[in-house]
Amino acid sequence: MVQNVFVLLLGFPGVGKLTIARELVTALSGQVIDNHWINNPILALLADDGRRTLPDAVWEQTAKVRQAVLDTVATLCPPAANFIFTNSGIQGDARSLASYQQMKDAPDRRGAHFVPVRLLCEEAELVRRVMSPTRRDRLKSIDPEAARRRSRTVAVLDPKHPNSLTIDVTAISAAEAATRIHEHIKDRVDGSPGLSVRASEA
Repeated sequence: MVQNVFVLLLGFPGVGKLTIARELVTALSGQVIDNHWINNPILALLADDGRRTLPDAVWEQTAKVRQAVLDTVATLCPPAANFIFTNSGIQGDARSLASYQQMKDAPDRRGAHFVPVRLLCEEAELVRRVMSPTRRDRLKSIDPEAARRRSRTVAVLDPKHPNSLTIDVTAISAAEAATRIHEHIKDRVDGSPGLSVRASEA
């Protein structure tokens, strides 16, 4: 059983980060902490409709919530615990880079193995997914025009980390994506600092 792993799923709104995280946690026992688990205490105060652009000050507040969560993960949680975080991330965007660095620092402080995973999706499928009305249950973006614009003009953050993995999830299920991620993690267990595996499974 893999222990002390910190997985970060990166992708645009609608790509399926939380759905994949929920599939992955059945194989990689741990906790799922998605970006709306962190953002929603702030967004819920603003009557956000999921379509308008929010001011930068909002994300400054969510960054404080994220840091409190990450500090807890780094200093108070059991050493063997696994975590699956999700976050949107845009290549070359200062706020995205700052958020990524926040989340990279926590596993570094824990001595955990950090595995960032980029989830990509073709435009038409991304737009279809982002329009799902169930997304509003968790205060998620449902703006198809924003999804189109994002697909055409920017790229998902590429951290260039040695443990990173990129998966195109356009035509595969969340379960298949989770399986690929889990296999990727297991491939890096042997001889990797920050990862451990029970002798019975070695």
